[in-house]
Amino acid sequence: MENNYQIFGIRAVMEAIQSGKTIDKVFVQKGLQGNLFHELDKLIKKNDINKAYVPVEKLNRLTKKNHQGVVANISPIEFHDLDNLVMQTIESGVTPLFLLLDQLSDVRNFGAIIRTAECTGVHGIIIQKKGAAPVTADTVKTSAGAVFKVPICKVDHIKDAVFHMQASGIQIVAATEKTDNTVYDANFSLPTAIVMGSEDAGISPSILKVADQKAKLPLLGEIGSLNVSVACGAFLYEVVRQRL
Repeated sequence: MENNYQIFGIRAVMEAIQSGKTIDKVFVQKGLQGNLFHELDKLIKKNDINKAYVPVEKLNRLTKKNHQGVVANISPIEFHDLDNLVMQTIESGVTPLFLLLDQLSDVRNFGAIIRTAECTGVHGIIIQKKGAAPVTADTVKTSAGAVFKVPICKVDHIKDAVFHMQASGIQIVAATEKTDNTVYDANFSLPTAIVMGSEDAGISPSILKVADQKAKLPLLGEIGSLNVSVACGAFLYEVVRQRL
């Protein structure tokens, strides 16, 4: 063990999967072969676990130990079911507030967003199974422990979550600069899910197309964008302001 959320070695990863541990991602050395690895690969596919083939140098950076070509991140949390979380939130009588993170990839940004979400009363965060930042030791540290307090759901596709929210009476507000409307024009007194995009590409066009509203933050300086965790905080505190 390098830390509580990382395991290495083919047999160790196999045992973790078979014991029901929640595996965020498995890093596999490019070109790895052998019967034992093929058994592991079958387990990974059977359990629909996110996998990435990487150079051995990447694995050596993850751990100094004998990793045998395989390193896995174990999630420190149990993920929630989206349907149940949405239903429970609505039935509780509160005005729902959710975050949808579209391909956010930086674990520290993820942790910072979770921390702000806990402080602003977000009822749940939805991420995609593949391509999203995992919940790692860095996520836990950056979130100041909020990762254990805010429900997090994993879905196959963010668009599926969008449609589910809309069918449940929750408006989708996309945080994007591709609009003339500012965050102050949006009505956050309604049940709301805010979509934040990835650090490099923003929100995917297919999500923007189906969003109920688009809103941006006014930028008065020369730099054309904010860090995604900072932008998310600004959006969430506008929700708080309107709902107080």
